[in-house]
Amino acid sequence: MDNQKIKSMPVGVVGLGLMGSSIVVALLAAGHRVVALAPIAGEKEKASRHITDLLRHADASAMLSEGIAACVSRLQLVEDYRLLADCRVVMECVIEDKQIKETVYQQIADVVSTVTIIASNTSAIPISELQALVPHPERFLGVHWAEPAYITRFLEITCGNDTDPAVGQFMLSLGEAWGKEPTLLLKDVRGFITNRLMYAVYREALTLVEQGHVTLADADKAFRYDAGSWVTMMGIFERITLEGGANYLNALTRILPQLSNRTDVPEIMQQMVEQGAKGIHNLNGLYPYTEVSAKRWEVAFAQFNRDIYELAARYNAEAVAEDKKTPVSS
Repeated sequence: MDNQKIKSMPVGVVGLGLMGSSIVVALLAAGHRVVALAPIAGEKEKASRHITDLLRHADASAMLSEGIAACVSRLQLVEDYRLLADCRVVMECVIEDKQIKETVYQQIADVVSTVTIIASNTSAIPISELQALVPHPERFLGVHWAEPAYITRFLEITCGNDTDPAVGQFMLSLGEAWGKEPTLLLKDVRGFITNRLMYAVYREALTLVEQGHVTLADADKAFRYDAGSWVTMMGIFERITLEGGANYLNALTRILPQLSNRTDVPEIMQQMVEQGAKGIHNLNGLYPYTEVSAKRWEVAFAQFNRDIYELAARYNAEAVAEDKKTPVSS
């Protein structure tokens, strides 16, 4: 999909919290005209300030090819659903509450065209359940972003039971035009792809800590310096293929029976919730933070995301170029 088609396609975003605002900036960076709707009273002013801050960060990270002023000229901050009428795609980014989402979907559907695609950024509710709440379920799907949306390459597209496959393919091509490496979940399962993978890791790590096998810090080190050393360059199955499958077969036979299959929430996480822990956002988490260290983490993580974005692009491009030069013999 070329840049002119993107620029001619208005996109709506409903819900302007941290994730919604970040998605707005990602869409502006891609060249869209964006109608950003604040469904909660008082959210518009706060979102305006936050989007401005994110645009500055995106610009400093060299993610805005046309600069801040051009992005601002394409942004319309609104509270009236009727202003979504011309949008080809509308992203829903409200809280994970089905009743609230249903109300939002009804208000969107009342004003947009019957060919408009409605997409949810949910990471918790099955898409097949949500699409039952809209009048045109065939044009409803999940589009799950990662934070910060304007720098990360992740984009997870999930079709529900009633989603038209052509709609999924359209969103896949649109995601590629946004500079993402989108994935398409072929069957709607709770948690989608990335959450199911990562929560299996969280469960095992938390269980090992809870049972006294390892400290939090050492569990983090093991993950960071093993998986972290290769995961940006290759995925899980690429890693297995690269190293050969025989060793993995033996390891899986030995280790799988030993892994945690618990269904309760580990006590460590329950305590965090009870304490209202939000990490660097309120200086309360699994690790101690001060205002100075929290700010350092925030700045470092922002820079790291930019570095990873460039690193993934460089090695992906090199791999593709090498494949073209030396095709695999049959």
